[in-house]
Amino acid sequence: MTTPPGQGPPDPDRASSSARPSSVRPSSTRPLALITGVGRTVGIGAGIARRLAASGWDIAFTHWTPYDERMSWGSEPGATEAITRTLVERGAATTAIEADLADPDAPARIFDEVEQKLGGVTALVMCHCESVDSGLLDTTVESFDRHFTINARATWLLIREHGRRFAAAPGTGRIISLTSDHTVGNMPYGASKGAMDRITLAAARELAHLGMTANAVNPGPVDTGWMSEEVRATCLRGTPLGRLGTPQDTAHLVDFLCSPEGQWINGQLLMSNGGLG
Repeated sequence: MTTPPGQGPPDPDRASSSARPSSVRPSSTRPLALITGVGRTVGIGAGIARRLAASGWDIAFTHWTPYDERMSWGSEPGATEAITRTLVERGAATTAIEADLADPDAPARIFDEVEQKLGGVTALVMCHCESVDSGLLDTTVESFDRHFTINARATWLLIREHGRRFAAAPGTGRIISLTSDHTVGNMPYGASKGAMDRITLAAARELAHLGMTANAVNPGPVDTGWMSEEVRATCLRGTPLGRLGTPQDTAHLVDFLCSPEGQWINGQLLMSNGGLG
């Protein structure tokens, strides 16, 4: 079981390029990471953004408020501004883009805006997701399609844009997606994440000639506001360390994978779940 992506379950992100992005661009020669699904300050995506900024990266991030608004945890007014301030305090040039990743044209527009404001992307970290609980018998066709649109198709389109545009030094390129092994009671989410895994791992070979690595990370049970008391208790019982994961736990692993020291890890589905069984 894994926390639905980077925000609430999932780090909510999705993006509609119709909104004007906010940006802060100090003079910088730092590498640039594009992180999707950074909609809430308590989310995994925001934790990763803060960690990479502290490690010397500039940060572009996407968010999609309508996703949060229809989820139980709700939207967080001022989150984009708060995250931006934190990144700037860590020395990062940054831009925030509201984008609906259900739009097949959104990934190209996101990269266009990021390149215009901050330059070329070195690391693509995908924390976005669609995650709505339903099982085999009650999932609607609409919900099934929406999960695959956001979790699988948007991931492919983002990776495709990254591969087409990548111009950084060989060996520095990174692709990281956040995944999940959750299926029971959340079938379309788990199934679409399985498809996302295959897309990510394909990139490890198909984009190797560009000097990129690609890995999927399963962050395990991280409560960013989506867990019921019953789910929390179950996760605590199943984790040997007796605690839930935190966004920082995932951020430290992503930070390592993005570093020069992490370049030999490639084509892997990494479990970072505290030994959850």
